Amino acid sequence: MEELEITAKPGEQAIEEAERQLGMSRDQFEVAVMSEGKSGVFGIGGEEAVIRVKPLTPPEEDVVKVATDVLTKLLELMEVNGKVEVLSHEIPIALNIEGDDLGILIGRRGQTLASLDYIVKLIVAGQLKVWLPLSVDVAGYKKRRDESLQRLALNLAEQVESRHRAVTLEPMSAYERRIVHLTLADHPDVTTHSLGEGVNRQVVILLKQG
Repeated sequence: MEELEITAKPGEQAIEEAERQLGMSRDQFEVAVMSEGKSGVFGIGGEEAVIRVKPLTPPEEDVVKVATDVLTKLLELMEVNGKVEVLSHEIPIALNIEGDDLGILIGRRGQTLASLDYIVKLIVAGQLKVWLPLSVDVAGYKKRRDESLQRLALNLAEQVESRHRAVTLEPMSAYERRIVHLTLADHPDVTTHSLGEGVNRQVVILLKQG
């Protein structure tokens, strides 16, 4: 993974923003301070801090091998006949399972797949001693779901614009909410935020103020 430059308010907020964007904890990346920034008077007129961060990761070939071995072993333990393919050898590593009758690995609205994805990340992190961004898909389900959510987000954004009324989506997983947020992040007229708790957390699409 390449270096990433983060701009945020002075203090720890730049570090927190780096953790959020990388999906890693502070001990998993190096930090070089480019500008410490300045706090303004009553929060006005300050300068943002700029840091450059670089993830501390093992060689990508090691990550691919460990992740592939972990997922293959899990399939064996589950007695599921599937073949693990590597879609991306670069971090974030992307794995896909191909085979017949793999619906059991996807589950209702992808809930089983989300759990499998998390378990693989957890085991790989335990073996490599670092939390790494990687993705597990089943027969391209996640890719199709991502594209469907992107289309839905854009269509609903049009409705919000034309009707001048906010739209609240059905409860989604954190991963799915992130797809909606990212799809509309640069939209000129609408913005998004999440509300609710746990499995009931939802995305709201609404007009930008002003």
